[in-house]
Amino acid sequence: MALNINISSCTKIPPKPPVPSSKPSISIPRPPSISPSRSCTPLVVFLNNKVEDFAKTSLLAVLSASIFFVDPALAFKGGGPYGAEVTRGQDLTGKDFSGKTLIKQDFKTSILRQANFKGAKLLGASFFDADLTGADLSDSDLRGADFSLANVTKANLSNANLEGALATGNTSFRGANITGADFTDVPLREDQRAYLCKVADGENPSTGNATRDTLLCN
Repeated sequence: MALNINISSCTKIPPKPPVPSSKPSISIPRPPSISPSRSCTPLVVFLNNKVEDFAKTSLLAVLSASIFFVDPALAFKGGGPYGAEVTRGQDLTGKDFSGKTLIKQDFKTSILRQANFKGAKLLGASFFDADLTGADLSDSDLRGADFSLANVTKANLSNANLEGALATGNTSFRGANITGADFTDVPLREDQRAYLCKVADGENPSTGNATRDTLLCN
């Protein structure tokens, strides 16, 4: 960006006429006059350079903002085949995921109340700190899924396979239907294990394991 400046004040000012005096005149040498082209040009160049530097700085600021302030909808893509839609940190109440292949899908901190996951393949999916109250997870493949800190109260886990799933922290299965569910190698708090053993029943149709046995009930 160039700035054209016309500085009219850079013209040479004529000297004042000498004032007659009775005293002998003393000749004082005057300093050499400065040509307008030499005195004004550096100022114009200096201002032009400043404007160009400002334009470059502004452009860099805009580019930096575009990098760091990303659209939140693009920052949290779900993993797996369903990754074209955002599933992390979203309100997905009543959403129908039945029969879908959702391997390693990211549902962290999402609201999944009454969501339908019946028969879905959810291997390695993350439900960390998610709200699954009343969700239908029946007949689903939940091997290796992460339910840490999740609210799974009143969810339907009948015939679900949870082998190797995580349920650490304050995970709650209160009121859940676990008939035929397989909890093999699922780390549970003792209070949750004791509660689930009271309602455990049936065998998992996929593994043939009795629910009570997988919970290590006495």
